[in-house]
Amino acid sequence: MGNCNSKPAGSGSNRRQSSAEKLKSQTVILILGGPGSGKNTQCEKIVAKYGYTHFCIGDLLRVEASYTTSRGRQIRETMQKGDTVPLDIVMELLRDNMLAKLDKAKGFLIDGFPRDITQAEAFEKLVGLPKVVIMYECSAETMVKRLLIRGQTSHRFDDNEETIKKRMEGYLKLEESIINYYQNKKLLRKILGEESQEDVFLKTCAVLDSLE
Repeated sequence: MGNCNSKPAGSGSNRRQSSAEKLKSQTVILILGGPGSGKNTQCEKIVAKYGYTHFCIGDLLRVEASYTTSRGRQIRETMQKGDTVPLDIVMELLRDNMLAKLDKAKGFLIDGFPRDITQAEAFEKLVGLPKVVIMYECSAETMVKRLLIRGQTSHRFDDNEETIKKRMEGYLKLEESIINYYQNKKLLRKILGEESQEDVFLKTCAVLDSLE
């Protein structure tokens, strides 16, 4: 006779497959824009109105960087230099956080990701294509000015002039490729981030309401 306590073969993999399938059925909105473009403020407004579960990649990384683990130290050292955190770490953090909120999420709002085509392709393998990609356009001068002002009160370790300059250079270098990538997929919607928060949000709502 067989062991009555034995688990059915593949039960664990079936559960993982079910979660993966459910993840791919979720509505996902991607928010892009350079550091200081105002995307975090807009995400707060979107969450308040639409109830999406919001993940800021930068925040996830900063939380992880505060831990005294080897991975936490690696992330912190990388971010302090203004360099890009390895993709496998980013995807692991994002996956774990999305799965943890999966059952209660009305949809996911993800900002600050992807930053390049490699990240976009990795995201599609994990979740699939987003419903829409909203990009807040801002001049480099405006973004740097906003970040320097924020740095006076935020106490974030990556809000200093040297790191800001490096982050901005890295963003501008990658911006064109990711814009073209999502434009070719007809998913990109551009919104001018230089306007008032209220005007930017009205245009954001117009994009989101058109999805329903």
